[in-house]
Amino acid sequence: MPGALGRVPLRIRDNGAMPTPVPPLQIGPHTVRPPVVLAPMAGITNAPFRTLCREFSGGKGLFVSEMITTRALVERNEKTMQLIRFDASEKPRSIQLYGVDPATVGKAVRMIAEEDLADHIDLNFGCPVPKVTRKGGGSALPYKRHLLRAILREAVSGAGDLPVTMKMRKGIDDDHITYLDAGRIAVEEGVTSIALHGRTAAQHYGGTADWDAIARLKEHVPEIPVLGNGDVWSAQDALRMVRETGCDGVVVGRGCLGRPWLFADLVAAFEGRHEDVAAPSLREVADVMVRHATLLGEWAGDESKGVVDFRKHVAWYLKGFAVGSEMRKRLAVTSSLAELRAGLDELDLGQPWPTGADGPRGRTSGNNRVVLPDGWLKDPYDCAGVDEEAEQDTSGG
Repeated sequence: MPGALGRVPLRIRDNGAMPTPVPPLQIGPHTVRPPVVLAPMAGITNAPFRTLCREFSGGKGLFVSEMITTRALVERNEKTMQLIRFDASEKPRSIQLYGVDPATVGKAVRMIAEEDLADHIDLNFGCPVPKVTRKGGGSALPYKRHLLRAILREAVSGAGDLPVTMKMRKGIDDDHITYLDAGRIAVEEGVTSIALHGRTAAQHYGGTADWDAIARLKEHVPEIPVLGNGDVWSAQDALRMVRETGCDGVVVGRGCLGRPWLFADLVAAFEGRHEDVAAPSLREVADVMVRHATLLGEWAGDESKGVVDFRKHVAWYLKGFAVGSEMRKRLAVTSSLAELRAGLDELDLGQPWPTGADGPRGRTSGNNRVVLPDGWLKDPYDCAGVDEEAEQDTSGG
């Protein structure tokens, strides 16, 4: 916990940001204060990472699970059932589902509602990776308007009192923009809120997110909250997005990779507190790294598995600090907490927060050809091209 680690100082600087608190977000019966949401990220936003982010936020905000494949959930795939385990302190419990078959999505949603597996369901229509889009899923799916409507209708009707939200991109590419049509369909089918990543599937995570599209969607569907996603690397970015687009909240993904304390910054900024204080030193960052790896080991029931899973986070945490390439490689192959701690203790832990350490992390590729089912773009309404094997039997993406 932050208290046990030593307080990681905030990095808020008042540079023209909003002087008053940003209103909370209402998602069904759940009040999200401040309106800050952790974006689902495959292999990242598992229960340990959500716990860490939530500790820094003081329990404020909304923290969504990894993407869960609906067929795997309905079939009670062992890995999937592990991924939907929530810590007792997680309230509300939020699951993101991926599916392309309305009937299977409906079954999954009813299962969640009837077995009390979560308090909120988010639907993924934004994933751009080929293994998803080639089956007509993720960011490819909203192009098929009737299919999108059928999935949303099944989800909302099966959810009962649980709120259903959705996350999407602008479209497949600049020639196949879908977000305005998809937003209107969502409103008509009873979706509670929409999150828009201001990129097309073709952009993946490259280039600059189109915040103007977020503003246009907000104007287009004033009936429900719209959240913005894309290029939020700091609390200042989040405030600027709300100010420039009029969106009702922000969804943070890659911005918190190796920076779980960003949620402390966000809470302070959205509550109107703009302290200009020091950023974390490398010593404090190292403590967070060990805490993260420890949580992963406890979750996996095996310390070594937890540390191995943590390896992918090392470069994100150390970005910008003066750490040699050999030491970075060594830390990225550790297999025990003692080995990780010993390596970190060899660093110059007194290093202050490095200038320019914020900014893009994770995948940055862009301008890719989107892999789609054969004939997918011939008709935006015909659903005949949906692959019957699109419901993969494992979760992630």
